[in-house]
Amino acid sequence: MSEPSQRDRQNFAKSYRLSCSKDYQFVFKNADKASNSLFLILSRKNNLGLARLGLAVAKKHARLAVQRNRIKRIIRESFRKQQKAMPAVDIVVMIRPAVVKTNNQQLEASLKQLWNKL
Repeated sequence: MSEPSQRDRQNFAKSYRLSCSKDYQFVFKNADKASNSLFLILSRKNNLGLARLGLAVAKKHARLAVQRNRIKRIIRESFRKQQKAMPAVDIVVMIRPAVVKTNNQQLEASLKQLWNKL
């Protein structure tokens, strides 16, 4: 797989995303876990040489689309900022109910703490 250009890194290119159910199933099977009161992060090493992100933001925990979109936007941005320091892993981020009532700065701090555990 070729190295994405600088522009692709800023736009969160497809090569940095988990795009199909096979990718998600790979992570769910034998995943390493990191969690706190806001997020559960599942990760599994890959052979691609880069970190990839998948999101599982359930309607059960964030009822409104605007809430789910805000949460996903914050997770993607946090991932982009930490991406260069991450090992080659596939990651699935799942939310917990408390996420909806938390402000953006607290979400970013919580995610940064979890990225460092990887």
